[in-house]
Amino acid sequence: MHFNIQNYMIQRIQSLHLLLAILANGVLVFLFPLWVTSDNVQVFALSQPIAISLFLISVLISFITIFSFKNRKRQFVLGRINIILNFVLVGFFAYWTLSLPGEMDISEKGIGMLLPIISIVFIALANKAIKKDEDLVKSVDRLR
Repeated sequence: MHFNIQNYMIQRIQSLHLLLAILANGVLVFLFPLWVTSDNVQVFALSQPIAISLFLISVLISFITIFSFKNRKRQFVLGRINIILNFVLVGFFAYWTLSLPGEMDISEKGIGMLLPIISIVFIALANKAIKKDEDLVKSVDRLR
């Protein structure tokens, strides 16, 4: 079987944005700590089951979104679900950092807490491009 990249539409701008969201939530989360404790111990997402689960679900949804290019409405809906999921992740981080002293030992926030926000930006840009494609297809259909 012959591999043709156009069958997968990886060259579209929304696919690039989604790949950057995958990079943020699937790779950088293992490189940057979420926070540093008062004992100078870096806490990564891998040690927080809720955080790593939500990060990996977001990566999975982004992959599904990339390969759903034949159904732009599904892509758009999956993008919105992914944005909501990342907002939930931001909510968990806010809760953990604002919890009562002694419950969570967070002395300094890490870059890892910003990764869901970065991902939200890239997914929103992807959704904007998907919407633009859908509008273009609708306008071409009206001309026929």
